[in-house]
Amino acid sequence: MNPPKNILIVRTDRIGDVVLSLPMAAIIKKHFPKCKVTFLLRQYTKPLAENNPFIDEVITLIEENGKPSIGKNVALLKNKYDVCVVAYPTYTIGLILFLSSIKTRIGTGYRWYSFFFNKKVYEHRKYGERHELEYNVRLLQPLGINEEVNEENVSFGISPSQENKEKVKNDLTSLGIDFSKQIITVHPGSGGSAVDLPIDKMKTIISSLSLEPLEILITGSSSEKELCQSLVVNNSTINLAGKYNLGELMALIDLSDLMIANSTGPIHIAAALGKHVIGFYPKFAAAAPKRWGPYTTRKKIFSPTIDCNNCTRKQCEKLNCMDSISAQEVAEMAKTFLLK
Repeated sequence: MNPPKNILIVRTDRIGDVVLSLPMAAIIKKHFPKCKVTFLLRQYTKPLAENNPFIDEVITLIEENGKPSIGKNVALLKNKYDVCVVAYPTYTIGLILFLSSIKTRIGTGYRWYSFFFNKKVYEHRKYGERHELEYNVRLLQPLGINEEVNEENVSFGISPSQENKEKVKNDLTSLGIDFSKQIITVHPGSGGSAVDLPIDKMKTIISSLSLEPLEILITGSSSEKELCQSLVVNNSTINLAGKYNLGELMALIDLSDLMIANSTGPIHIAAALGKHVIGFYPKFAAAAPKRWGPYTTRKKIFSPTIDCNNCTRKQCEKLNCMDSISAQEVAEMAKTFLLK
């Protein structure tokens, strides 16, 4: 196989999924330095791949009424790429790439529509035997790339824009944030992707940390404003839910020293930016830290201490397993990371 000239990486789902696909770009550039690397993303995740030294172009999926437009996306992609790698397969995406005359189409061999891919990778991700990032990197094997990635050698290339960094710093200055203190970002929501730490536990953690000389910033979407407001315990905690778009949130996280969060996209942003992270993860395979934990050496993961077998989401919710996590231990770990 000739060295590829134009590779398209396709990841059209959520924030954390995109972050865990970014290292593919650095690995491709290592093996094929002259290859142009393009990412196809949804509009709202685009900032994650911008300003990345390993990504040459970022294009966005054209959607109409919340669904990909087959004709417009084929027109966007046709005859521009010799290889595409599909990290998030769907029937419609497979059809678009097939109709776009991309010669080498790499994707899973385990879907009924896998006939759209002419280089198939046979791995069942649902069993959670590897980390999502490692599954993504292994999609490059049909190109002759057999890279053993780990938490010490991974390169995300993620970088907030200077414009967003300046905006957020000015905002925080106007809110009275003291930059001589260390900053903790707390992201209590997860969009339902996993089972969360109970909110009263999160409040206990914040209350303990608010007694220290720290600034605590609580982040979330517009729909989570009320949830985040319930965690404001004193003047050292500020609710920023709904205030920032994704690019600005990246800049905010970049200004922080530690993020505390459930299994959610922003914890992966923090890990990719080299921040300390504390995460709360259930034990069932589909959401466990082995598959979805922050990919960094600067982390501490808390999971239920209940000893249960054949763990499922339904059982985890029924037994309220996440409530077995000790708020005091979490607060002490945060202090260990910061107040050395």
